[in-house]
Amino acid sequence: MFSKILIANRGEIAVRIIKTCRRMGIQTVQVYSEADAGSLAVEMADEAVLIGPAPTAQSYLLADKIVEAVRQTGAQAVHPGFGFLSENAGFARRLRDEGIAFIGPNPEAIEAMGDKISSKKLAAEAGVSTVPGHMGLIETPEEAVRIANEIGYPIMIKASAGGGGKGIRVAHSDADMAEGFAAVKAEALNAFGDDRVFLEKFIVDPRHIEIQVLGDKHGHVVHLFERECSIQRRNQKVIEEAPSPLLDEATRAAMGAQAVALAQAVNYDSAGTVEFVAGQDKSFYFLEMNTRLQVEHPVTELITGVDLVEQMIRSAWGETLAFKQDDLKIDGWAIESRIYAEDPYRGFLPSIGRLVRYEQPEEGDQGDYTVRNDSGVREGDEISMFYDPMIAKLCAWGETREAAVEGMARALEDTHLAGLGHNVPFLAAVMDQDRFRSGELSTSYIKDEFPDGFNGLHPTVEQQRILIASALAMHEVIAEQDGDPSDRTDWIVMIDKTPHGVGLSYDEDEEMILTLTGGGDIRLSDIDWRPGLAQFKAELDGEPFTAEVRRVADGFDIRHRAAKARVRVLRPHVAELYARLPEKVAADTSKMVLSPMPGLVVSIPVTVGQEVKTGETVAIIEAMKMQNILKAERDGVVKAVGAKDGDPVAADDVLVEFG
Repeated sequence: MFSKILIANRGEIAVRIIKTCRRMGIQTVQVYSEADAGSLAVEMADEAVLIGPAPTAQSYLLADKIVEAVRQTGAQAVHPGFGFLSENAGFARRLRDEGIAFIGPNPEAIEAMGDKISSKKLAAEAGVSTVPGHMGLIETPEEAVRIANEIGYPIMIKASAGGGGKGIRVAHSDADMAEGFAAVKAEALNAFGDDRVFLEKFIVDPRHIEIQVLGDKHGHVVHLFERECSIQRRNQKVIEEAPSPLLDEATRAAMGAQAVALAQAVNYDSAGTVEFVAGQDKSFYFLEMNTRLQVEHPVTELITGVDLVEQMIRSAWGETLAFKQDDLKIDGWAIESRIYAEDPYRGFLPSIGRLVRYEQPEEGDQGDYTVRNDSGVREGDEISMFYDPMIAKLCAWGETREAAVEGMARALEDTHLAGLGHNVPFLAAVMDQDRFRSGELSTSYIKDEFPDGFNGLHPTVEQQRILIASALAMHEVIAEQDGDPSDRTDWIVMIDKTPHGVGLSYDEDEEMILTLTGGGDIRLSDIDWRPGLAQFKAELDGEPFTAEVRRVADGFDIRHRAAKARVRVLRPHVAELYARLPEKVAADTSKMVLSPMPGLVVSIPVTVGQEVKTGETVAIIEAMKMQNILKAERDGVVKAVGAKDGDPVAADDVLVEFG
């Protein structure tokens, strides 16, 4: 077995690989950019080698630097993780020529399946169902429009070398196609160094289901069942689960057999994923093959008990698979939520900065569910604009899907982040939705369920009880600490501007009893909070919960899952005064185009005095390797332009102002 492995990646996947290597007794070398010098992966690895500045094109994408680090440290193999050089056949071939093991598939398999155009042709030859489309390369927007009309809209525009949700657009018209084609080519060149683009029919109301395959160098290939990844935003997976609530045993077996046949056709010899787009009727079509470890691999590990990173290492060493297809079984259900540094209340725009607070849920067996949290950052780390904004992959396993969903909801409650925007409230909202719990999913789920964007959810009756109890308990703790306890037994607890009358008493065990004016008692016990803590933990009528809390001048900001509110504990006569306060009027920004995120200006194709029509592009901002096109929301004349091409901008900077 290898004695030393170099990890040609960063962040949580690097940490994930290090953990398996430690368990196997293998030393690790972590390469890093200047931006990652203080990272968790660098701290955990046995050795670390600086390979360049922060931009990926000057560090993690430089094969010469990786090979030099291997020679410098005496590593015998390279694990590429996912992204960066993981699906670069030239890199894998170079390592082989240099006598360095590549912990991934052979370069011929990467070449055959890593290119989305050639992989579809091979899939068709192997008898795998494929989506209608145009597999030839397309050079110009005019050619793309012509082909799109032949296939029929809607059309998916995809970068041939794409992955990770980058280099993808859906076009519904000729105008969409022309603009989207140019954007995809630019994103692809920037992210992958390859601007080839192809088109395929977009399946309406589809589901995204993928099969995990695993092969060795002796011709053996098995599949480890499916994952459903239909909850997506901007073609980026957000929530994944295994198995899929759609599939029956017959469909699962058919998809698995096709995935294995395709892998065998290219002599696949590592971990890989065959992705399918599935109809609600369980029909399925080959989408692409990812010749690497997937981001969402933990859910497969949780339901099969197989460590995929370990199996990749063993395969690269030349070992035969230790199990056959019949040895693999599905045990329970697992769900993964990708926690991103992005603000769901601002259209999920990237949020960069320092992670001031990061409290993670306890991992391991929690009774009815099990928690796993794959994270590559710690409290105090910085989320950089140069890399993917993922903070963690939070996973929950349960014996049933219902148990896994509820376990995930509780694990999200126990996650607290501060210092930047994050999508935990959104993830919690999905877990609480009836549609998600029913398993009725599609890749348009987020657009369908949140057509006007995400603004949180209104508190349920149960959540109102949680907000009331938490606020009153904190109020009492603060009063006691300040030496000013009140013997008052009647309060008005205002959730935003809605009053709730509450009677307060204590039982013989000093547990709080709250009697609501509307009827019913609340028993609050096992309170775990003191001033300064950002999480309030307790049991409400015997059920544990965690709320995120922040003390403000006139009360508390409290969030439970996706419901958040300003909550005040007031005497009755004071509550009457609050009810009369006027609403604050927001500043008028209707004549301005603001930067929705920190990033770099790619272009501002308008000038002062120019007449602009509704829907015309007025700015393109790049952040986290994604281009964001900003369009005019109404007709107008440009009064001022606040930035120029190449300028760095912050969130809410004025880019264009109309007269």
